[in-house]
Amino acid sequence: MKISLEEFDTKKFKKDFAYEEDNRKAIVTHYLHNYHNGIKDHFKDEAVIYLKQIVEYKNHEEKLNLLSDVAEQLFLFEVENAPFPTPKDYNFKFIDLFAGIGGFRLALQNLGGRCVFTSEWNENAKKTYNANFGETPFGDITKEYTKNYIPKDFDVLCAGFPCQAFSIAGYRKGFHDTRGTLFFDIEKIIEKHRPKVVFLENVKNLVSHDNGNTFKIIIEILEEKLGYKVYSKILNSSTHANVPQNRERIFIVAFDPKQVKNYSKFRFPEPIPLTKTIHDFLEKGKQNDSLYYKKEHPYYPELKKTITSKNTIYQWRRVYVRENKNNMCPTLTANMGAGGHNVPLILDDFGIRKLTPKECFAFQGYPVDKFVLPNISNSGLYMQAGNSVTTTLIERIFIEILKVM
Repeated sequence: MKISLEEFDTKKFKKDFAYEEDNRKAIVTHYLHNYHNGIKDHFKDEAVIYLKQIVEYKNHEEKLNLLSDVAEQLFLFEVENAPFPTPKDYNFKFIDLFAGIGGFRLALQNLGGRCVFTSEWNENAKKTYNANFGETPFGDITKEYTKNYIPKDFDVLCAGFPCQAFSIAGYRKGFHDTRGTLFFDIEKIIEKHRPKVVFLENVKNLVSHDNGNTFKIIIEILEEKLGYKVYSKILNSSTHANVPQNRERIFIVAFDPKQVKNYSKFRFPEPIPLTKTIHDFLEKGKQNDSLYYKKEHPYYPELKKTITSKNTIYQWRRVYVRENKNNMCPTLTANMGAGGHNVPLILDDFGIRKLTPKECFAFQGYPVDKFVLPNISNSGLYMQAGNSVTTTLIERIFIEILKVM
């Protein structure tokens, strides 16, 4: 008898589901991940209903005599044997918003954290997240019914949220209006749940976005409206995570002073020497033929003329090649797998090629010997790597957060 959490993805099983968004798999996996603690009860009522639906479906489709408690144990075994299972013993609880493929989760689990809720709208990212953590994220966090699944108590809110301009036309109790933006949803969750710590990541340009108004309003809302003490800093993966990728990001850490008395002692991590080179992250030997530029390719003459060193990573910029003279990987971007723009290129013993998806994940700090890349297109995997955080940098920052928590 074969039964797995993939049953929730079958078209026959999903066809009669009438809710606005199918969160059944998210509910069941969140229930199972918290099976050994009280958070389980937050998801239990709906999870039990959906487990019974699966049993009824399997018994009808395959003429089985499957029992609900048997199915539950089989599913529990599956989630507890994911590559990066939720730790049973933990020191703090966190939620993972705009979760992507789980960069925040990987870092915080390594430091003794238990994720009690996660959301992500992109279906391919959900596949990667599920393949590695055995848990399916909830969907659109802007929807109130999705927010209602967040457990009442947790310590840390993590979010790598997209950057949007805020309206400065309307005011709400003296504050700039953030409605219509994704930060508004973070704001509402903070206001309702009052976590000890808020940990946000965004592109460096957030600081100058909309002439600085966007960043100013974020800090104003966190400090003046919500009463948090805020620290922010732009850090580079190459200077703070020993990863040879030139990747600058803005990090915002906010403490509730009523719950974190030592907040004033928080400091971002200091720079560390870059001891690793690109060769610590590149795969050895010949890669798939599809990654290599052939001589008849219209770009090949320009590529061959410019790409001459095996010790750095170049970047194709639509009409020219940019050499990274610092011998590092350029900033990985979400669009590097589409349209021939921002494509990182290297010269190896077999020709000029694109980075493999696995190499891109390595340059984001993922343990690629264990981290599972699901069967989706390379362009989809490139997008996930480019959108991700550098997990080792997240971990270094959170070590400093833990010192004052």
